[in-house]
Amino acid sequence: MADMEGFKEARNIALAGNRRAADFHLKGSSHLDWGMKNRMSRIIKADTGRTVMLAVDHGYFQGPTSGLENMEDTLAPLLDYADCLMLTRGILRTSVPPGCEVPIVLRVSGGQSVLTELSNETLTVSAEDCMRLNACGMAFSIYIGAPHEHQTLAAFADLIDAGYAAGIPVLAVTAVGRDMARDARYLSLSSRMAAEMGANIVKTYYCENFERVTGTCPVPIVMAGGKKIAELDALTMAYNAVTEGAVGVDMGRNIFQSDCPVGMIKAVRAVVHYNEKPESALKIYEDEKKAARKAS
Repeated sequence: MADMEGFKEARNIALAGNRRAADFHLKGSSHLDWGMKNRMSRIIKADTGRTVMLAVDHGYFQGPTSGLENMEDTLAPLLDYADCLMLTRGILRTSVPPGCEVPIVLRVSGGQSVLTELSNETLTVSAEDCMRLNACGMAFSIYIGAPHEHQTLAAFADLIDAGYAAGIPVLAVTAVGRDMARDARYLSLSSRMAAEMGANIVKTYYCENFERVTGTCPVPIVMAGGKKIAELDALTMAYNAVTEGAVGVDMGRNIFQSDCPVGMIKAVRAVVHYNEKPESALKIYEDEKKAARKAS
């Protein structure tokens, strides 16, 4: 029998004193298992409730696109400033140091290229391999109003089941058909559909009336960076997105195709995590650019 000497009855702690343990910083996620919450908290930081994801998965259908010709050279200076990396398992295994502590969201859909119909995607990576690679999330594109809508949605449903079984959150990357505008009507449709099917995070584009998109989606939304635009425009878009309900950005080309990627990701972090105004954040980018020129 266990030694009872010195045993004391536990204090009668009011239920209200334990509320913190039941709370979670991300909407729609309080019911998740501990492992899912832990992975979500690595992707989207608990202290700010925000994230700066660095998307470098473009090569899975575009090949060596500009800025991603040599992945090790592109990633090395940016790893310290990214909250999360979104990339393919091939690049993770070949180009990211195993000692890297940045959480990983693996691209798990594919099966097409820029030469074919973009919506012709299916599941290309198993949840088992994501577990083997210690991934914190799995990213899958769903296409609404596109020729292969049903195919992507059916495969996405299978991934949701696999994600819950493995304890790995699923990030839905929303896309709409070529004839559909990227506006609040269609982006809220695709985002809500993804959440209804079980997505834990949704990635979608910024648009006018973005609050309709974030407000009608019951899980966190991250803004897709989209094509390369001027630095101030990209920072303004990120600022507007988080002001209107996004938990952060998943930005790629507007960082790694910038003429100063480190300065740009630092500026984006200031906007997303510290609510820096775009004009002030631009100065962070410009100062880093000047310092880099002097160093060279």
